[in-house]
Amino acid sequence: MTDAATTPSQRSRGMRDLLPDEMECVRAVKDSFASTCKAWGYREIRTPVIEPLHLFTAAGTLSPQTLDRVYSFLDWDGWSGERVVLRPDSTIPAARLYAEHLDSGRVAKLFYSQNIFRFTDDGSDREETQCGVELVGDTGSLGDVEVFFLALEAVRALNLHDITIRLSHAGIVRAVLAGAGLSPDEQAAAYDRLLDGDSAVVDEVEARLPQLNAPLRMLFEVEGQGSGYLTNLRAPLVSAIPGLARPLDELEFVVAALEARGITPAIKAVLARSFEYYSGLVLRIEAGGRRVVAGGRYDELIGLVGDRDVPACGFALYVTPVTELMPQRGRPVSERRVTVRAETVSAGAVAAAYDGAERLRAAGIAVETVEGMHSTPSQRLTCRETAPRFTLERPDGSDTYDDIDAVLRALEARR
Repeated sequence: MTDAATTPSQRSRGMRDLLPDEMECVRAVKDSFASTCKAWGYREIRTPVIEPLHLFTAAGTLSPQTLDRVYSFLDWDGWSGERVVLRPDSTIPAARLYAEHLDSGRVAKLFYSQNIFRFTDDGSDREETQCGVELVGDTGSLGDVEVFFLALEAVRALNLHDITIRLSHAGIVRAVLAGAGLSPDEQAAAYDRLLDGDSAVVDEVEARLPQLNAPLRMLFEVEGQGSGYLTNLRAPLVSAIPGLARPLDELEFVVAALEARGITPAIKAVLARSFEYYSGLVLRIEAGGRRVVAGGRYDELIGLVGDRDVPACGFALYVTPVTELMPQRGRPVSERRVTVRAETVSAGAVAAAYDGAERLRAAGIAVETVEGMHSTPSQRLTCRETAPRFTLERPDGSDTYDDIDAVLRALEARR
């Protein structure tokens, strides 16, 4: 017999197998997320695993750095074909889906659960499961509030602890970098440097803004709390960079709504990795110090993949860290899990066993007719062709019954 622990894996690098207990946990996350979204009136969609490459290159929907990490290949069609990719992002395909099927001027409330694929060379996963929400339509700042509270409820439904909430606005960094005279490409490069912790970029930008009467490090390197921090930012910075007024106004509206419900978020100017399409509020939720939710507003994205701009915002919940943080992993042992078997290997006894199992399942009882390595029965029911037709074995004893209705009553009495 081969020792599975020492057998070299034949998996593709960066891909994962999910064993039964892990799959139970993933399913629990997906089911909880779907239940929460449906209770808020959102409806489920799915986009193809394979999408055309041009969907992600159109007018810069994804940055060159991200595009370097996609899995692309030629979709061969005789002597021609087009370059396609394994879906590296879920929001852009959802934007395409809206533009092609749902763009009727009405608000669309959508959610999904699907995988994305990105090449990595640091040993991290190349396939990632995401549950996501997209709120598409002209909802304004109320849409930002809606998306945030939905994300928070989805996280709380999973019983995660040590939750940290961070907010930002993509317009803050854009206003500062544009005020410093940087081109769009220079802005994207400067933003990447900020995310990578290169503090020299702050000095470079500050040198281009001699009208400032406060250090930019107050904005880029200090994480503040709630509306008080935003008030402190506004006074010294807006007079020098007028473009900051609108993003700060929008951020203050959302923060005030959160604070009215007893939630004080942390505020950080540089928060989102996807500088490509975020245009407004950016949110991030952490649990136990790990990112479990990220998202924001992307008002220009649908116009890049469709015929016209449509305001939109959304978020993704990252399933792998959530499953690793959930307080109880694996399947709980049910007190109503029963194994049903035939006493003899005869057609009549086997048929009786499957008839009995069908009746028990119809009553909401988990039933196995073949025990496996992960079986966890608390009771066993033996079926036979002659009286007494059923024997129910429990840890504390056994009883016999002449019909399946009597077995059901016995099981219900011990719930």
